[in-house]
Amino acid sequence: MRITNKIMQRNNLSNINTNKMYKDKLSTQMATQKKINRPSDDPVVAIRSLRLRSNVTEITQYYSKNIPDAESWLKITEDALSKLSDVISNMAAQCTRGTNKPFTTTDRGTVLEQLKLLADEVYATGDADYAGRYVFTGHRTDTPLSFLSEQNREYEITEQLDKTALDSFTSVNTGKVLEVNSVNYNDATHANISEDDITSVDVHRIRLAYNDCKAGETPEITLVTGVDAAGNITTSKFADATGPVAGDTTSAKYKIDIRNVSADPYTEVSKNPDAVIYVPETGELLFGENAYEELMATKDSELTSNVNEGEIRITYKKDHWQKGDLRPEHYFACVADKVDDAGKVVMDDSKNPPEPFKISYNDTYLTTNAERQVIEYDVGFNQTLRINSRADECFNHGIGREVDDVINALQDVLDLEAAQTDIKKIMEKLDEGDPGLPILQNQLDAVEKALTFAKSKEQKMFEGGITAFQKYLNEANVCVTACGSRGSKLDLVKNRSQNQKTTYETLKSENEDIDITEVAIQLTSAELTYDAALMAAGKVMKTTLLDFI
Repeated sequence: MRITNKIMQRNNLSNINTNKMYKDKLSTQMATQKKINRPSDDPVVAIRSLRLRSNVTEITQYYSKNIPDAESWLKITEDALSKLSDVISNMAAQCTRGTNKPFTTTDRGTVLEQLKLLADEVYATGDADYAGRYVFTGHRTDTPLSFLSEQNREYEITEQLDKTALDSFTSVNTGKVLEVNSVNYNDATHANISEDDITSVDVHRIRLAYNDCKAGETPEITLVTGVDAAGNITTSKFADATGPVAGDTTSAKYKIDIRNVSADPYTEVSKNPDAVIYVPETGELLFGENAYEELMATKDSELTSNVNEGEIRITYKKDHWQKGDLRPEHYFACVADKVDDAGKVVMDDSKNPPEPFKISYNDTYLTTNAERQVIEYDVGFNQTLRINSRADECFNHGIGREVDDVINALQDVLDLEAAQTDIKKIMEKLDEGDPGLPILQNQLDAVEKALTFAKSKEQKMFEGGITAFQKYLNEANVCVTACGSRGSKLDLVKNRSQNQKTTYETLKSENEDIDITEVAIQLTSAELTYDAALMAAGKVMKTTLLDFI
């Protein structure tokens, strides 16, 4: 076979081009520091690169965004819970101070002011937020825990309690003795005041979550009895506005009567064992002895794990809210008027007369499948971590209600001490033998008797407050501990994520990145080969067939 110059040219050009492409490949690798620039360069490396990059992106999302966000949320939560614990501890300390003897009027006034300040502070920390999201309100992160301003909005609330909500309460009826002054002490209304007008009774009650409830609206009390064949919770009426109906086995057993504080419902219920009295002003349900015994007899069955047969449900209405009141939708199953962004109730004009639109909250609380609002973050591959503490786990309504009772007991004693001082001053101004002195003496005796009862009640409230606040403090500390445990777990996840991130980035680098030293040597070698090929081709191409003729 004859090798022509044309064949030699083509072969030289082909080989030179091959060397040039190899040199260009190495130059591109040096410039990008990557092994491939398109999938076709090496499909195996390309596929592995896509997988590793996905892993690196995902672990970076966990490590650089989700975990720091969760850490901040837990830090805000822990700080708020620690502050709550401090407030409750101070409340318990004030109650302990109140049980010490002697306890003077000055001490009483100081404790009263301290408790009022603590009462204003106890729920304020519940409105803590992180980046505009309220941390204690479950999934409703755009809704504060408490009302930020006074508002008129009707809620129908269903509280789910049990017999532990029943307690004993001492009521002191002071009659009209606190009305006595230098002008009216001897008029027809006050002249006959005596010790007999002063009474003290112990009553059984359930203290609802709120006071100042809607006037004229009678609550309904139902007892959970079990579960039907369809899995729905069954209930029976215990008390309502109508009470028992002859021949109707589904009617309530007791009738609820509405009273106000000035009518002394406490004395009334103590005299009637079948009485159930509702006091909207104070948010109290008072029970006669028979009704109390029946409620105390309720108990949960060990045969059912998804329903509490000892549950007592109380449904009532409240339509006026003060700044700082806890919002019911974070705690209870309830139905509320719909409001717009300005807080105005939205009316349904299709009704005649127009009625407010209604919104239901937490319907599942009244079923066997109650859905509690838990917020979880993805903090790792197939790994989640709960970050929120719910308001109903730590910011209990009972804290505020308990301190209100103690404050009221303190105030009653201070008012009676002031009345005692005023009557003594009036007596000092009268001459001996003045007909007003016996009247004032009777009034003073009545005040001193009331003061004895009130101080005894105050002592009971302090002692009960110590126990109650210790219970709420334990609940708050449990939440603090749980939050700290989540933080510790998150630290472990963070360390593991850091190691995973380093590992995946190393694997990604080994798969994609070049060895610069090796490629630099290869590029230098390719350049020398390319230059040598050009020189050799130039010399060979000078020789033609004519040189051999």
